Amino acid sequence: MKIVPALLVVAAFAVTAESAEAKGCLKGAVVGGVAGHYAGHHGVLGAAAGCLYGRHRAKEQERQQQQQTQSQDLPIDHGTSGM
Repeated sequence: MKIVPALLVVAAFAVTAESAEAKGCLKGAVVGGVAGHYAGHHGVLGAAAGCLYGRHRAKEQERQQQQQTQSQDLPIDHGTSGM
């Protein structure tokens, strides 16, 4: 019976999240829900915490990818600027 509220929490976070954040939320909620259930029947709390952590990790990874892309797009000066 506690699965329904957990799914509602996950769905609420996923609807308001961007694509990368939604992926992180869903993965984190599943892991957090299972861990919370086995750690004292706190599946809903675990799912909510897992969702928040998953969103955080997804944002961090997205930022790192954007920084890598931006650094690769910068022109490289090989000393041929003609002085």
